[in-house]
Amino acid sequence: MNELERYYRVLELEPGATIEEVNQAYKDLVFVWHPDRLPKDNLRLQQKAQDKLKAINEARERLRSLNGKHQHIYQPPRTQPQKTSTDYYQSPRTQPQNTSTDYYQSPRTQPQNTSTDHYQPPKQNPDLSGKDFSQANLSNKDLSGRNLSYANLSGADLSDTFMHKVILRGANLSEANLFRANLLLADLREANLRAANLIGADLSGADLRGADLTGARIRSGDRLLVKLIGANLAGAIMPDGEVHK
Repeated sequence: MNELERYYRVLELEPGATIEEVNQAYKDLVFVWHPDRLPKDNLRLQQKAQDKLKAINEARERLRSLNGKHQHIYQPPRTQPQKTSTDYYQSPRTQPQNTSTDYYQSPRTQPQNTSTDHYQPPKQNPDLSGKDFSQANLSNKDLSGRNLSYANLSGADLSDTFMHKVILRGANLSEANLFRANLLLADLREANLRAANLIGADLSGADLRGADLTGARIRSGDRLLVKLIGANLAGAIMPDGEVHK
């Protein structure tokens, strides 16, 4: 993977995306990975958020700098004089992909295959649809982008779990503990959330159409303790048994 492809991958874009798409992807990912959205006492996720934001910022700045009239020129970071012939990015059609100029070398000398070096697209995650995770301890796991459609997660501990864009369509989450779980933009259509603990969970932008939340814990007294900003609740059965219209 050459340097440009890596930056597009960090922003979850296809190579050749416009500068407008780059800026929008940057805003979306900063919103998702902002440390204030994650549990303060989860040091692993806080550090991961910091690493993600650093990579996102670097990718956006590089792609913006290469987007104008000099978009085909690659300036290596602090490794070669800027006026030498090796300063110019060579198209993959004219330069073998295994040469050193094709790969971005991390300034911190971390190997490229570490989790903090580059974004792993959701398609590389294993398909967990239909799997049985009943009563499983999945607390603090990162399940973002995973396909867990129709999986059995009844009674599972999913507290503080990061599940951005997770697919849980038709999944059984009855009596699951989703305390402070991050379910941003999750697909929860027709999911069974009966008697689930949703206190502190972030369901912003989630698709909950047809989901069953009968008896789910979402309040403390009269205070709603679940983030539902932009969530789609059409046809969902709410904790009190009423169907949301």
